[in-house]
Amino acid sequence: MVEHSEQGSPAPRLARSLRRRDLAALIGVLAVLALVLQLVFNGPSAVTAPGGAVAGHTARYEGSTVSPALVAPPLALDNYLGTPVNLASYRGRAVLVTFLYTHCPDVCPLIASHLHTALGEMGAAGRRRLAIVAVSVDPRGDTRGTVAQFLAAHRMTGQMQYLIGSAPALRDVWKRWGVADTPQGSAANPDLVAHSALIYGITAHGRIAEVFPANFAPAQIVHDARVLAAS
Repeated sequence: MVEHSEQGSPAPRLARSLRRRDLAALIGVLAVLALVLQLVFNGPSAVTAPGGAVAGHTARYEGSTVSPALVAPPLALDNYLGTPVNLASYRGRAVLVTFLYTHCPDVCPLIASHLHTALGEMGAAGRRRLAIVAVSVDPRGDTRGTVAQFLAAHRMTGQMQYLIGSAPALRDVWKRWGVADTPQGSAANPDLVAHSALIYGITAHGRIAEVFPANFAPAQIVHDARVLAAS
């Protein structure tokens, strides 16, 4: 009879691999849970806008109102197709700005999915008066290919501008918008940063008027897009 040593056999390696995957999934679930608990216990007053302005609930917006409304910081980058995009060119339309990365396991897909649902609940006229802009927080991982796949997976191709760029160019935007809190990179991807998972509602006159948390309801976007476009 031939005895087989457990060392080097595929079973322990498979078990270790499964444990790592389970741990990664658990971390993702805990991250979402922490976000939800923060929103439940801290409420709208915990949400901040660029410059540290605090946003709170009012009757006008479904999101958290920024008062007074802030002039939106400059935002000019290329999208994943190489086309220049400048936030200032959207004057006259409501704009939603958010910060994502394509390999995000939880919050970013949730945001994209809810934005798609909101667009589906709007009429054609409402969609024409709204622009959606996502900015990468992963200069290395967000490539033309990965962005194209992300947009296709969440049915947002042609519905959302996804802006990418070099680490220095993106860091400048993160600083202006106050979204990059701490580095979250690894040896494989040193440029990834922890970021605030928020959606900024910008009026037709270019002012940040409200902020949505990542777990917003699509109906809130449908309602507020009309108000932002008329403001």
